[in-house]
Amino acid sequence: MKLKTLTAALLCATSALPLALQAQETGDLKIGALVTLSGAGAAWGQGMKNAAELAALQVNKDGGLEVGGKRYKVSVVAYDDKYQANEAVTVANRLVFEDKVKYIIGPVGSAPVLAIQPITEKNKVIVITLGFTAKALQADKPFTFRPNVTTAEVSQPQIDWLVKTQGVKKVGALFPNDETGQQIAEDLKAAYGKAGAELAATEFFERDRVDFVPLLTRMSARGIDTIELDGNSPTTAGLIVKQAREIGFTGKIVRTGGPATQEIVNVAGQESAEGMFVHTPINPELPSTKAYSDLYAANYKHAMNGFSPAFYDGTNMLFEAMRRAGSVTDTEAIAKEMAALKDFEGALGTLNWTGQESYGINHQLNAPFYVAEVKDGKEVIRASCDVERCE
Repeated sequence: MKLKTLTAALLCATSALPLALQAQETGDLKIGALVTLSGAGAAWGQGMKNAAELAALQVNKDGGLEVGGKRYKVSVVAYDDKYQANEAVTVANRLVFEDKVKYIIGPVGSAPVLAIQPITEKNKVIVITLGFTAKALQADKPFTFRPNVTTAEVSQPQIDWLVKTQGVKKVGALFPNDETGQQIAEDLKAAYGKAGAELAATEFFERDRVDFVPLLTRMSARGIDTIELDGNSPTTAGLIVKQAREIGFTGKIVRTGGPATQEIVNVAGQESAEGMFVHTPINPELPSTKAYSDLYAANYKHAMNGFSPAFYDGTNMLFEAMRRAGSVTDTEAIAKEMAALKDFEGALGTLNWTGQESYGINHQLNAPFYVAEVKDGKEVIRASCDVERCE
């Protein structure tokens, strides 16, 4: 799919479906969305579900997904896992054994994806997950893909840049006490150390916690100059920013992973969020990204979460793999074709798969990303990055 074609298709999303193509539709294709739709991670889950719905909308408006000489009307079956591993297992069983889906967008978190993989891998169900844990992608898990960059990919170049240009030296961080938080804490400790700074104070908490003052007070007493937000849901990160400023913390606040800026500003307030340095996976001025952002806003009446374009691209890569495999049911062939996609033009830009060295399988998307500063409640890009450097 060429960039101009993609952009034009997005901008023409509301065009009418030709009657001739309507008559060619011969089947239905269901995509599952096992995502967080309530609670702290809802902004991420909603963005992922909506991305899959928009990808389905696009192919349906063109007459359905054409595979092997047939056309399929695509629908999205969505359930809330409440950001809980046990709930994710319940939903996965329902999707696989009752709804008979062979493709799942989600889950959001590391613990949920690890919990469902015994079901999905055994039944050859392709999963496109957000879960950051390195354990999600392994050579013995050929049906799991990750279309978003993670802390492991983005932390080092961003932290190198922050230490070099912003004088970050002694960092404190709060992490959820689960697989996601523990993995990110480990990655960040190594990244800050390699950059010449120190992750000097860490606190772990349960995900339903809302009062962070005691933890922030204890960290501040350690003489930190920076608070790191990576690993926290948008709502939780906003509460941490708000409460940190309320207790008088005047140092830097950074978020080296996870797009959540607008949600953080909404919770913390524009004044508290001013001057934050944040990871963002998108350049809103890139024509293909802007086109997707406009499409999202037109359909959902609010701005997209930064993870959403990755899952729009991931869903479209899945569709392209189906076309190349000539099947909507042979998930072994489709997974192989998906991993073989090169220079795919998506909403995020030109995309390829990586991960062999880190995970033993090339199921990790390699996409550009950025460091932005929050000014007047909006992101202003300060550095463009790849897995090697930010500049």
